[in-house]
Amino acid sequence: MREYPGKRRRRNGQRALPDAALTFASQWQWPVVPGAGLEPRRPGRRDRTRESQESQHSQESQGSLQPAARPHDRECTCPYAECAAPGAHPYDPGVLAATTDPRMVRWWWEQRPDAPVLLATGGRAPSAVSLPAVTAARALTRLDRLGVRTGPVVATPERWALLVASYGYDELGELLGEHGWVPASLGFHGEGGYLALPPSQTGAGRVRWERAPRPDGGAPWLPPVASVVDVLVAAVVAAPGEGSRFVG
Repeated sequence: MREYPGKRRRRNGQRALPDAALTFASQWQWPVVPGAGLEPRRPGRRDRTRESQESQHSQESQGSLQPAARPHDRECTCPYAECAAPGAHPYDPGVLAATTDPRMVRWWWEQRPDAPVLLATGGRAPSAVSLPAVTAARALTRLDRLGVRTGPVVATPERWALLVASYGYDELGELLGEHGWVPASLGFHGEGGYLALPPSQTGAGRVRWERAPRPDGGAPWLPPVASVVDVLVAAVVAAPGEGSRFVG
């Protein structure tokens, strides 16, 4: 385990992330892991190793809410100088370490109380579908008009993600295959992926709830992906300037 020297003393308001992580893990049984996080920009920074670059590219393939440009004064703590998802990906520990064990979660956030909270998606945890924010707002309006019940929606300034019940990639492939054309800007966060949860701060901005969870004595209810994916695909296809890809 990497050492984090100079552990910061908590002040009032600094319990938001540790408390959120504990709620997700212990009350809702959502496996979480700390994200890489952000740090002050270092002038003249270069990649430390070729291996770190290859590792980061692998992490990007798992999906985060928004591969965004870094803030001017902050950058990712990982070794990759051109990180495409600053702060919003696992680094040390990796996503496979995600857990619901409250003892481990407490220890992680005792060491790094400002670490982003990442959900390890799929399996027994929620999955998600993400898309550009403006298009997502239109899609949610359409779902509401159709009377489709939605679950929690996670938002950054540029992208929103609808949390859904865990899906398999075979199931997802069948659903998308019915469309033939799938927008490139539609992101899928299933098994082996991850997603930053509120109130994390990442290079894409502050993560918040666009639609807050409504737990009823346990984890929030989640819709099946089949109930929302058609509307999401259609919304992105219809959005001006959105590209699309054929699913073969």
